[in-house]
Amino acid sequence: MAEFTSAVYQNEFLPDGGTDVNAIVTIRCIGAGAAGRTGSGDAGEIVVVDTSGSMGVANMNAAKQAAMIALDNILDGTYFSVVAGNHKAYLAYPMVQTGAGMVRMDARTRAEAREQISYFRAEGGTAMGTWLNLCKALFDSIGILAQKHVILLTDGENHNETQAQLDQAIANCAGDFQVDARGVGVDWKVAEIRKIAQAMLGTVDIIGDPSRLGAVFEELMRKSMARGVANADLRVWIPQGAQVLFIRQVSPTVEDLTHRGTPVNQLTMSYPTGSWGDEERDYHVAIRLAAKTVGQEQLAARVQLAVGADLLTQGLVKAKWSADTNLTAQINPEVAHYTGQAELAQVIQEGLAARSAGDEATATTKLGRAVQLATESGNTEATSKLRKVVDITDARTGTVRLKKAVDKVDEMALDTASTKTTRIRG
Repeated sequence: MAEFTSAVYQNEFLPDGGTDVNAIVTIRCIGAGAAGRTGSGDAGEIVVVDTSGSMGVANMNAAKQAAMIALDNILDGTYFSVVAGNHKAYLAYPMVQTGAGMVRMDARTRAEAREQISYFRAEGGTAMGTWLNLCKALFDSIGILAQKHVILLTDGENHNETQAQLDQAIANCAGDFQVDARGVGVDWKVAEIRKIAQAMLGTVDIIGDPSRLGAVFEELMRKSMARGVANADLRVWIPQGAQVLFIRQVSPTVEDLTHRGTPVNQLTMSYPTGSWGDEERDYHVAIRLAAKTVGQEQLAARVQLAVGADLLTQGLVKAKWSADTNLTAQINPEVAHYTGQAELAQVIQEGLAARSAGDEATATTKLGRAVQLATESGNTEATSKLRKVVDITDARTGTVRLKKAVDKVDEMALDTASTKTTRIRG
C-alpha cells in the first residue's frame, strides 16, 4: 500500500500589510508497488517508433532493438500496443482492424510483437499528431485503464501536418495519458517535442548516439512499470478572498501547473500530477492574501495529495504578520533555491533561442545568468552542459563568452536538460 508524506518549507512571517506567501511543499511516496498490480486497475503501455524516411538504416535498426527491449520490460498482464509512425500512424501490433487495439502481455504476444517490429522500414514523412490520436484511440478501445503511458521516439520535425493539427491532437490527448518523448540525432525540434511531453505530464530528452537507445528505453519502461500509483492530483485550498499566483512543480523538473487547475469546490483547485513510483517531488505554491495587520495569523493554503476521493497527505502553508524585520526579511532557503532553478530553466531556453536568432548580446546575457544561477545552486549538470556552449570567465558573476562553434547535440542537450533541477535540504 502506497504511503504519502509531506513537509512544508517557508518563512511564514509577513510585514505589516504584506500579502504574498511562498512555500515549497515536498511530497514523498513509498511502497508504490508495480503498475497494474495494486488493485486500482489495469495499466496500458504503447511504444511509438518513428519510421519516417529520415530515420535511415542505422537509427531504424537501433530503434527496432530498443522497442524490443522496451517490450521485454513490460510486466506480464499489462495491456500494450506498438505503433509505427510516419506521415500516418500504423498499428503494428496487435494486427487488428476493429475492436480492442491492445492485448495483454505474455510470452506469446511479446514474441509476436517483436516479430512485427523486426519488419519496420524507414520511409515516408512525419505527422506526430496522428500518432498521438491513434494512441488515444487504442487506450479508449480497452475502456477503463487506471494507468496509460507512451514512449515516443522521433528523429525529425513534424513536416506533414500543420502546427494547428499537432496542437489539436495534443489538446485532444492531454490529461488522458502520459508521454515520455525522446529525440534521436539532431534533426528534431526540442521545443516541438517538449510541447508534447509537457502537455502529457512526461519528459523529453535527446539521444545523440543511437547505440544508447536500448538502455534509454529499458530505463523508461522500468520506471513506468514501477509507478504503482496510477493517477494522483495536487489539491490546493485557499481562504476566501485569496488568490493563487502560481502552482509549480520544481523537482525533479520545473513544470508550471497553474493553468491546469480544475475546481473541486469554490475554494479548492485540483492539479494533475500523473502516476507515482517511490519518489519525492517538490512543489512551489505562491498565494496572495488580503493584507492584515501585525499580530494576526491565517492559514494561507492547504496542500493535499489525492488519489481519487482519498486524501493521502497534506501540508499547511501559514501566514503570520509581524513588525520584527529580522523575521519578515528572511528568505526561506528552499524557496530561494527553487525560484533560482525556475529562472535557470527560463534563461537557458531564452538564451539558446536568442543565439539561434543571431542575437549574440541577449544570448550572452541570458546564458551568463544561467551560469551564475547554476553555480549558486550547485547544479553541476547544468554547469557542465553550459560549458559546452559558452566559455566561462567568471561563474560567480555570470561573465561568459559565446563559443564560436558549438556541436548541435551539445546545444540540444542543454535545451532538453534546462528544466531538470537539483534539490536542496538542510
